[in-house]
Amino acid sequence: MLQARFQEWGYLHFKGVVSANDCNAVKQGFLAALSPYITANAVGMPELNGEPFFETDPIWDAVYPKMQSLEAFQALFHRPELQDLMAKVRGAEVFVYPMKMARIATPRKLGYETPPHQDAYSHHAGPTMAGLWVALHDVDESMGRLKLLPKSHKHGVRNVFQAQGVGGVQCEIFPEENTWHVSNVEQGDVIIFHACTVHKAEPNTADKAVRLSVDTRFCDYGAPVFISNIEPHHGWRIEALSWESIYAGWADTSLQYYWRDYPGLFSEMRDQSEWHREN
Repeated sequence: MLQARFQEWGYLHFKGVVSANDCNAVKQGFLAALSPYITANAVGMPELNGEPFFETDPIWDAVYPKMQSLEAFQALFHRPELQDLMAKVRGAEVFVYPMKMARIATPRKLGYETPPHQDAYSHHAGPTMAGLWVALHDVDESMGRLKLLPKSHKHGVRNVFQAQGVGGVQCEIFPEENTWHVSNVEQGDVIIFHACTVHKAEPNTADKAVRLSVDTRFCDYGAPVFISNIEPHHGWRIEALSWESIYAGWADTSLQYYWRDYPGLFSEMRDQSEWHREN
């Protein structure tokens, strides 16, 4: 049932999968790394102090290695409840990509939010790859929610062009595609979406509220994974960001370099349209 619904709509929204304790551990670790630029208000919600910043800005580059080094963040996607959910949606054993993403959506930085795109293009991914997004706290309509274009995965990998915002590219949107799905989410909610499902971020129009969320990618175990996905997110451009620096000081070493023996790594570009033709 879950697999059929996923293939029909291209995404699924699950309520309260991740516990408050696990979400708060990651959120609080992020806030420690983000201080003094972002801190918690009286009810524990992230708020911006000073001017907004954007992915690849100097402030972002300074705080991001600290966020990536948080053991609770890197380990979150390997929690049994998320592993079980991914396997149910795919109907197979899954491989979680080493590249994990932490998102910081600050207010008053309009026009720099993530444009419509497909992960199949940006991750050079095959048809079994999917994205998994987790809300670390409640997110309302002012804070830059995740928007998805239902059934857009059925058209395969699309043409792209340059655009402002995270990633720097936008995919083609067809004229008849004018209905997006979006809703407020609560702490611990999970959204899983197909590699070809078009998705984007809404602008954060709040006064001070910051949206912190995390996401990764996964695929059927043994499916092809492009080699860039085993590197830390933005490790290619931030010198201080490496697995050695991320793992320094971890209490549990069991997840370190867990992908080294993965059988599906490849380094040459492949024809994604062929992979997705039947999906």
